[in-house]
Amino acid sequence: MTASPPHITVCICSYKRPHFLKPLLTALAEQDTGNLFTYSIVVADNDSLRSAESVVNEFAASAKVKVAYCVEPQQNIALARNAAVLRASGDLIAFIDDDEVPIKKWLLTLFEARDRYGAHGVLGPVRPFFNERPPDWIVKGKFYDRTSYPTGFVIDGEKGRTGNVLLNCELFAAAGAQPFRPQFRTGEDQDFFTRMIELGYKFVWCNEAEAFEVVPPVRWKRAFMIRRALLRGSMSVLRPNFGAKEIAKSLIAVPTYTLILPFAIFMGQHRFMDIVIRLFDHIGKLLALHNFHPVQEPYVTN
Repeated sequence: MTASPPHITVCICSYKRPHFLKPLLTALAEQDTGNLFTYSIVVADNDSLRSAESVVNEFAASAKVKVAYCVEPQQNIALARNAAVLRASGDLIAFIDDDEVPIKKWLLTLFEARDRYGAHGVLGPVRPFFNERPPDWIVKGKFYDRTSYPTGFVIDGEKGRTGNVLLNCELFAAAGAQPFRPQFRTGEDQDFFTRMIELGYKFVWCNEAEAFEVVPPVRWKRAFMIRRALLRGSMSVLRPNFGAKEIAKSLIAVPTYTLILPFAIFMGQHRFMDIVIRLFDHIGKLLALHNFHPVQEPYVTN
């Protein structure tokens, strides 16, 4: 008897972005498996108004790949991820964000890298994609360029992300009833990877498994970037490794960056905004230590 091929469930968490979700589903339907595995899709809608449902139903009506839909009404990215994992089946779980589009061999490339390096999970790069030409300072500042690593590079928890990743299902059993902790409104993925690495699991990078993130004009706004920095900073204090060293860094960084700001404007808008973002990231940390969270929304979307 021939053993069944491994099965991958691709999990997508979506929040009020049906216009982005549709091209993602189309790209997932065309994945090249190399006849090495089968796959299906789970969409966890984090919008109680079910804004993703019609897109999923339309896709399911004609797609050959199986897709399941569920709703997590409480707006919390960790809860949405947990809801998707709960409905996943098979041997492996992939995560990709609802505003991304992967290459045709995305899953295959991750799958082969996992076997090649004997890893429990494989992460790939997310490259920015602009439908419209952004301001020059956005491009020069590389605000949406994420760090990449050589294929085979073993990552640490700080580099862990769920925007482009393939994971063994055993990880979620090891992580407990809520693999992603709901107290994190962002950074829940870094927390997950940190805890899994402490348990002895190995994660590697595969630079060929590309996905492309659409960066719309709303994300070019300075207010958006500042609010996101505040939220990121405030959530970072929840990480297990956050301590006196990080507090000291922020206490030094805030007055230092504040003094630099008037001079940074003459270095170009991209350098000015880079320092502003760093400043508000540290401000978010210090405010959170006093239990003050200026960004109350579960997602920074505008």
